[in-house]
Amino acid sequence: MLDLIVLVADKDMRFAVEGLFARPQDLEIRPIRAQVVPHPGHDPAVLGQCHEFLRPYLRLAGYALVAFDREGCGRLAPRDALERLVEKRLSQNGWEGRCAAVVIDPELEVWFWGDSPEVEEALGWKKGRADLEKWLAEKGHLRQGQNKPHRPKDAVLDAWRLAKIKPSSSHFGGLAAKVNFNGCTDPAFGKLRRVLSQWFPPKGLRGEP
Repeated sequence: MLDLIVLVADKDMRFAVEGLFARPQDLEIRPIRAQVVPHPGHDPAVLGQCHEFLRPYLRLAGYALVAFDREGCGRLAPRDALERLVEKRLSQNGWEGRCAAVVIDPELEVWFWGDSPEVEEALGWKKGRADLEKWLAEKGHLRQGQNKPHRPKDAVLDAWRLAKIKPSSSHFGGLAAKVNFNGCTDPAFGKLRRVLSQWFPPKGLRGEP
């Protein structure tokens, strides 16, 4: 029996989520048995077919979580509207009271740009944060007043290209496993943490021994 089944859009997201789950204490949850499965149809298929894909897990997992990027999912609706749509579909197909959707706006790589020294390390950037932000601005990735690139995936790929680092899903897992995310203000990440803490509180809460 799984505590949680997670349907994600691709391998990058799978590695990122698995990296986070390896840190239950930092997430302020108890250790859980979770399986993270990428959908071969990526973001559009996760949005449209999540309830069908997860049907075999109805009796195998206590909770279901669905995560995908707003960018590329094929819908222009706001992230919270897409989350409600997915949660409604899941609830109508056996997951009522034990499901949640997390839609990342615009895409997973926005989590990559947290304010943590591990970010520069993962990007292969050796000159410090101030120099990285200067380069991002020069390349048009960082607009005035922004603290994260408006096209986060393009910015990550350009930085890797400059550092001669081959793109790999494992980079997302490595970063998620060690980055300090306490200052992260991304709404989707905040929802992920809230949902997990409600479902899997640390032992000693809610009467656990």
